[in-house]
Amino acid sequence: MKRMQQRQLALFGLLAGFLIGCSTPESITIDGSSTVYPITEAVAEEYRKEQPDVRVTVGFSGTGGGVKKFIAGSIDICGASRPMKESESKACQDTGVEYLELEVAFDGLAIVLNPTNDWCDSMTVEQLKELWRPESAVKQWKDLNPEWPAEDITLYGPGTDSGTFDSFTKSIVGEEGASRADYTASEDDNVLVTGVQEDQYALGYFGYAYYAENKDKLKLMGVDDGTGPVQPSEETVRDGSYSPLSRPLFLYVRKSAMSRDAIRSFVRFYLDNTAKLSKEVGYVPVSDEAAKKNDEIFNGA
Repeated sequence: MKRMQQRQLALFGLLAGFLIGCSTPESITIDGSSTVYPITEAVAEEYRKEQPDVRVTVGFSGTGGGVKKFIAGSIDICGASRPMKESESKACQDTGVEYLELEVAFDGLAIVLNPTNDWCDSMTVEQLKELWRPESAVKQWKDLNPEWPAEDITLYGPGTDSGTFDSFTKSIVGEEGASRADYTASEDDNVLVTGVQEDQYALGYFGYAYYAENKDKLKLMGVDDGTGPVQPSEETVRDGSYSPLSRPLFLYVRKSAMSRDAIRSFVRFYLDNTAKLSKEVGYVPVSDEAAKKNDEIFNGA
């Protein structure tokens, strides 16, 4: 009997050791802006090399979709291509969610054409407003310029949950969320790239980094805010001359999650590497002043 008990205790010890060795690895789930996604995925890829035991999953349901998940508590980190709206911030307060707002890069909204388009190199802000405003009467290219073709314009852009949609409508139409509805919308920017690439009379918009990744498939259009046509580039986005379509990009982190070693380690790694990696994937690094502010926010959490 004594020997049987000793065997049972030994088996129990082995089983306990096995269960401890097979404990669930730390996981980090990030969602939000499809524009911020390439930066976050690049950071996550490098982080996984240093911390292979931490599972990092990055999605892109759009800024609005990501913030909804953030407020609901299903994610601890959210990428955003615009600041939180007042209504979203209030929802966080109502549910007791405190957060860190970190500015991680700059981006320009690129307006793109099919590469065979040989009649349009730029548009004024007023032409773009007339094209994209709600109930716009513009159907064909000639409606914007009589010298342009009498062919229907096929439009592509982000869905309404996208921070890019919010930024574009506010900058061009003058009211956030105000847009014509008869366009092909997608949260996946690759769908928009393909749509414009395959239609001679198409026009679309999304983050500049996606144009940079696909510049052999698309034609970049200039925007004239009254001072002459300007195309987005690292220089024009940083100095603000690509107006009014330059914008900062954000990372929101649930403050309570900063007590988890994996979250704190990942956010620190993100801030230490975002300048280098954001540039590699086509974005503009933040200024030294913004980077210093990020460090102060992080250290105070």
